[in-house]
This record gives sequence, structure tokens and C-alpha cells, in this order.
Amino acid sequence: MTGHILATLLPVFLIAGAGALYGRLRTPDIGTLNTLNMELFVPLLVFAVLADRQAPLSDYAWLAGAAAAVVLGSGVVLWPLARWLALDLRVFLPSMMFNNSGNMGVPLLLLAFGEAALPAAVVVFIVEMLLHFSVGLYMLDPRTPLWRLLRMPIVAASIAGLAVNMGNVALPGWLLEAMHLLGGVCIPLMLFALGVRLLEVDFGDWRTGLLGALLCPLSGLVVALPLMLWLPLDALQQATLLIFAALPPAVLNYLVAEQYDLAPQKVASIVLIGNLGSLVVMPIVLVATFSWILAPL
Repeated sequence: MTGHILATLLPVFLIAGAGALYGRLRTPDIGTLNTLNMELFVPLLVFAVLADRQAPLSDYAWLAGAAAAVVLGSGVVLWPLARWLALDLRVFLPSMMFNNSGNMGVPLLLLAFGEAALPAAVVVFIVEMLLHFSVGLYMLDPRTPLWRLLRMPIVAASIAGLAVNMGNVALPGWLLEAMHLLGGVCIPLMLFALGVRLLEVDFGDWRTGLLGALLCPLSGLVVALPLMLWLPLDALQQATLLIFAALPPAVLNYLVAEQYDLAPQKVASIVLIGNLGSLVVMPIVLVATFSWILAPL
């Protein structure tokens, strides 16, 4: 088990570390790289996975609902505590709700469980992204128009992929394979970009960062564990939900806070320390996953 966990986590942190090292030496324009990833490679992967009729999407309906409950439930669970601590809700709660399902979650799930986990990983990633760019932006500014959501390439790819799958449209194998190959670029690229992005943040508000590093995975697990018992999820979906719930805050929280000028440096500290904290949290969660969920299989 120890070997499997190390084989899962080491590539994640080595690729992110390579991004951090390259970013320190070269200072690349990671914004352009992220734009290419989010507008081309990620949508292609999402479409290819959803359009593949060998992965019946009806099997993932409960998982999608559970992922949405984890995202929204984390905010509900932590709202009273954040009010009691007199934290700015628009600054603190989004970072607790919207986790690193793209940069860390998808690669981590693939390394842990293989290609069989790709549909589940993509489903929870899509749920988190859709909620981030709808509920998340509304939390920051209630005047944000929802039509912005429809302009996102990942949303268009999701809708198109769902239509192809549910309409039983048979796409040529060579087309799906090409999309899978191009889409596969996004997975290591997400980790590499994560490493570069983390160089831009600092420990300016380390107390809030430490609090977030603890509460982000804890609140997700508080919501996820009952759902794993109550919902008809198979073992792989339970494992996916458990890891999804324990992921650290998304780097995107920092970028969005910067765009809306909502204490970006405080959010940066939450993101940085939260992702560093995952060095401790994720091995514990993986041990629990392999011991309690997958070991009986």
C-alpha cells in the first residue's frame, strides 16, 4: 500500500515541483498556457470522455449530485464558524468550497486508480467548475450575469458531449482517440501550471491560510462521508468522492479574487498553505481509501 500511495503522490508533486522550478528560472507566461489549456485541451478531454458511449453517464448521476453537495455543503457547514470568527465571507468561503479538482484532482485520481477513474474524475471536475463559475461568481458579485457561464468552452464541450452520449451518436474511433490524445495534454499541464502559479503567492496572512488548510478538507469530508453511506455509489465512485472532498483550495480562487479585487493576497495565502497542507492530508486520505473502500474488493 505504501508503494502505491508513493507512486500516486510523487508524480503529482514532482510535476508541480518542476513547474515551480521552471517558473523560478524562466518566469514563463503561464496565463497564455492556462488559456490554451482551459479553452482547448480540457474541453477536448471533457467532450471525449462524455461522448464515449462505453461510459454510460447515467451511472454517474449520483456521483455528480454528491460532488455538488460537497461543494455547496462545505460553505453551509463553515458559514457559522466564519461568521463567529468575523471572517470576510466573500473572501474565505469560496476558497473552502471550490477545490483543486482540476490541477490536482484529475491527475491524482488517474494515478491512484488508472484510466477506469477518468469518467468519474471528469464528472466531479465539471461539477466543481460549473458551480465555481455560477454560484462562486454570484457569491463575489450578485450582479454577475449567468450568461458568462455559457461562454465557457468547458460548458459547451460538456453540453455537446452529453448530447452525443445520450443521443447514442456513434463517433468514429479515430476522432475520439485524437481528442483523447490532445485532451490528455491537459493533465500534466494542470500540475505544471499549479507549480508555476504557487510561486506568485506568499505567506502574508499565514494564520488564515493555516485555518483554511485545515477546514477545507475537513468540511468536505464532513459532507462526503454520510453521502458515501447513503447514496448508491460503487467503490470507485466512493473513492473518487472521498478524494474530491479532501482536495485543497483551487488556485483559481486566487485568480478570481484578484479579478474582483477581494483581498487577493489573503486568498493567495489560503491557496498556497492549503496546497502545501495537502502533502499531509492526501496521503492520509489515500491510506483510508485503499484500506476501507478498495481493500475489500
